[in-house]
Amino acid sequence: MHQSVLREELLYWLQPKSGGVYVDGTVGEGGHSEAILEASAPDARVIGFDRDPNAVAAARERLGIFGARVIIKHDDYRNATRVLGEMSLDKIDGAVLDLGVSSRQLDTAARGFSFLNNGPLDMRMNTEDGATAADLVNRLPEAELARIIYEFGEERYSRRIARAIVRRRQSDPILTTQALVDVIRGSVPTPYLYGRLHFATRTFQALRITVNRELEGLDASLKSLAVLLAPGGRLAVIAFHSLEDRIVKHTYRDMASGPLGYRVLTKRPIVPSADECANNPRARSAKLRVIEKEAAA
Repeated sequence: MHQSVLREELLYWLQPKSGGVYVDGTVGEGGHSEAILEASAPDARVIGFDRDPNAVAAARERLGIFGARVIIKHDDYRNATRVLGEMSLDKIDGAVLDLGVSSRQLDTAARGFSFLNNGPLDMRMNTEDGATAADLVNRLPEAELARIIYEFGEERYSRRIARAIVRRRQSDPILTTQALVDVIRGSVPTPYLYGRLHFATRTFQALRITVNRELEGLDASLKSLAVLLAPGGRLAVIAFHSLEDRIVKHTYRDMASGPLGYRVLTKRPIVPSADECANNPRARSAKLRVIEKEAAA
């Protein structure tokens, strides 16, 4: 079962309580929602969102024991404000976004997220919609590929990798994760193949972010969720790479300096303990930031 990152820390900062209404914008397999529901018994509610239909099914099965206390929507968290309005909910007591890729997504080769498991080069969170990573690497111009890999992967060899992709696809389309790994391997300097970070990590991250538009509208979504918070309500976000974390940090700072009365509770991000990282290595890069809507004076 997927291990929810920073589970105890999230509960500490979110402070779920009985009678509350909470939004889990990235419900995944339901771990964080489960923790919130247990901590807010007997009658708090969670409305969960996820783009991945497989995650929605898994969350509904895991959280079914909570009955009417939980509603799972197959939708993007960026649509949460609209969906909540349709449910006649104009106030929530807290919200959480876990912006990482789940273990199930990474470990399922057919999803195409992992450079360690050979499968179709897909990478879509919502498998029912949108272009795949294969579509991008086989169609985009070289300059655009290089820009994406550099901007969203912070990859120093982005131009070399993009050039190699274009050269390879002229003879054979790049349709699998292993084919892309092979192209990257052949395009970077030999010492880079043996660094601390796997040589394909940054390129795969860049393509995944692009396929799923992960950074698009993140700042606006944080602000729209924060507007819905009741006084004392909290918004918690767990990010896994610097691009996301930077957006969260700056958006929180803007909100706290504005006129609406928000307070950043985490001056520095909360990170997993050494024990959690040892038990779940994928937690190592997680950073939790929390903001609170201040109670009226």
